[in-house]
Amino acid sequence: MSTYHLQVVSMDGPDFDGEVQKILLRTIDGDVEILARHTDYCTAIGMGTARVTMADGTERKAACIGGMLSVMKGEVRVLPTTWEWSEDIDLERAKAAKEQAEERLKDQLLDKEARIRAEAKLYRALVRIGTHGQEHEL
Repeated sequence: MSTYHLQVVSMDGPDFDGEVQKILLRTIDGDVEILARHTDYCTAIGMGTARVTMADGTERKAACIGGMLSVMKGEVRVLPTTWEWSEDIDLERAKAAKEQAEERLKDQLLDKEARIRAEAKLYRALVRIGTHGQEHEL
């Protein structure tokens, strides 16, 4: 399978820079898979598990939350707000964040804005937990 150059640069700095066969990630419009020679494209990233098939055919997974995806003249750049490779996810921390968000959502007196923030925290925790767990399915 053909390869192309992928750069992943999050708020924490460079997370990946190399050749890949493909990347599959969640955008605000649904899941998108980028293969070599993809047409120029730009979109906002949603929250989900990104799957990167490396040049050698192995697959790595990452929790990918927010940001932008850009495909321009064969160069693919992922600029996520958060990017955590599955092996780097602190599972206990993610579980604690999930529990805290669930407890917060039990509060019937939460205003709309606080409820939205708690739901977002819960979803981010679930993405991290799911991405970490998927690593063990291979």
